[in-house]
Amino acid sequence: MKKLLSIFALFLSLVIVGCSDGKTTWTVTTPWAASGVASVVSQKAASLSTKLSENIILVAEAIPGDTATMNSWIKSNNAESDSLMFVGEGVLSITANLDSSKLQFNYSDLSFIQNLYSSIFVMSANAKLGIKSIEDLISYMEAGNKITVAANGSVGSEAFLAAALFGSIGYGDKIKIVAYTSAAESAQAVSRGETDFAISHQSQILESYKQNAVNMVCAFDKDAIQTGPFKGLEGVGKYDLPYFKNVCGIVAVAGTDATRISELNSLYGKILEDPEFASWLTDSMLLEIDPLTNEEMEEHLHKVADIVEQYKHLVLN
Repeated sequence: MKKLLSIFALFLSLVIVGCSDGKTTWTVTTPWAASGVASVVSQKAASLSTKLSENIILVAEAIPGDTATMNSWIKSNNAESDSLMFVGEGVLSITANLDSSKLQFNYSDLSFIQNLYSSIFVMSANAKLGIKSIEDLISYMEAGNKITVAANGSVGSEAFLAAALFGSIGYGDKIKIVAYTSAAESAQAVSRGETDFAISHQSQILESYKQNAVNMVCAFDKDAIQTGPFKGLEGVGKYDLPYFKNVCGIVAVAGTDATRISELNSLYGKILEDPEFASWLTDSMLLEIDPLTNEEMEEHLHKVADIVEQYKHLVLN
């Protein structure tokens, strides 16, 4: 009898603990490589969720596949699901423009929560070229040189930034975009001299820069980079040249209860304000804390789509 009472007491205590816990576990899917910037940042954010929320636990997962992963996610979940996904301009502005048949959803099928970070892409040049500015670049192109640019994928954000830059200064027909399977590989390619230039995240070219294997040419932003090892690197916006940042928005399925969306937004807001996370994101990952509203996210997607439409002939050539 005592044994039965002990078992019942244990069962009752477990029930009470379970009921008092009351936390919702949200799975956050990154549709790119586990070693990629978005996945690493998502893991870091998820690790802070138990400290910063009494109601929500975030669990990060990476399922490489890009558009295919996103299509699978939208089919497998609904407004009641405890599931989130990362999206960016790559699918919503580029794939949607080039071949919308590949997408089984659009932005209206999603509920935007927050932008976890923004990344200012940079362009580097193999050190042997001696190109250290936009003015140097223009002089080099005026001499009639044809060049190669390393990019992450043949039709990714980096490829379109390359096309927009060289196309806008009148040398779109002088470039060849060389596709690599990751931004890190494209950064390594320029340092080895496989290509003349590369467009990448700042963190992925930093080591090559420190080793003097590359020179930095420009940043794809309105103004010069304000902080970090590339502080002072001029933005293409100084010359009225086209640019866009890389953003990574977190979304739920459209129709998800507004209260749940608000709770998630609040949690991600706390994560972005956390001193440890903020320092790590800006100092180690060389990314920007850049919270966006849904309207600002839509503006970003439209801006990128306009650039894609204008320069896709150079990318697809």
